[in-house]
Amino acid sequence: MKHLFIISAALILCSFGAKPEAGTGKKEISLQLYSLRADIAQDYDATIKKTAEIGYTSVEAAGYNDGTFYGKTPAQFRQDVENAGMTVLSSHTTKALSENELKSKDFSESLLWWDQCIQAHYDAGAKYIVAPSMEVPKSLSDLQTYCDYYNEIGKRCKEVGLSFGYHNHAFEFVKIEDVMMYDYMIENTNPELVFFQMDVYWTVIGKQSPVDYFHKYPGRFELLHIKDNKELGQSGMVGFDAVFKNTDVAGTKHLIVEVEKYNFSPQESVKISLDYLLNCPFVKESYR
Repeated sequence: MKHLFIISAALILCSFGAKPEAGTGKKEISLQLYSLRADIAQDYDATIKKTAEIGYTSVEAAGYNDGTFYGKTPAQFRQDVENAGMTVLSSHTTKALSENELKSKDFSESLLWWDQCIQAHYDAGAKYIVAPSMEVPKSLSDLQTYCDYYNEIGKRCKEVGLSFGYHNHAFEFVKIEDVMMYDYMIENTNPELVFFQMDVYWTVIGKQSPVDYFHKYPGRFELLHIKDNKELGQSGMVGFDAVFKNTDVAGTKHLIVEVEKYNFSPQESVKISLDYLLNCPFVKESYR
């Protein structure tokens, strides 16, 4: 039986909005800063500090642009995050291939952009660069070109000590020429060069089981986006207990919270989501 839509007594233990009990140890949990996109656009400094005050230990950026993060140099961004008591874990950014590159299968021009991007992330202290999305390719041939492209990006990241991965939404669980797009990507990228950041909520929306994928492709899911429709645990759609019980087979090293829609203010929503994880007995203090 698939693990999809698992709801158990564990959801009571990891209850929505629950406050961590006294004595609960600090857990290594990262926040995708897209969760506070309006706040950080209005007051960058205060938002970075507030993220640390809430209790997050690291951040995943969503504001890289041509050598800067949220308009700051990589060194300044790193210093701001570290001065707040956190680290820069990862960053979402990518460059799509042009029609000419897909046709010629020569993506050397795009790789020039990646060379600058990788250096900037190295300077920012990031450990991971994650492509947050892509267009659905028109053919398996185009999808294979993207797999080759991702392998090359991963190779260049690895040369400087970074890791490169891909973050899914729901559209990757469609078929291209009768082949599941997500499966093809996993099977045609080099595990030593490309990991997958599974977004557990979007996987469920794509009518798939995160845990089934963990077992089908063990070790490929180094980062997990822990997300719900709004705050963590509020929808009952995602079997978080099953996800957390299977992180070893998934190969998970870090959990990253993302909140895209809210029942409360963004800052309160990301706090509720962190409290949910701090209170959950199935979430480890560290996955490293």
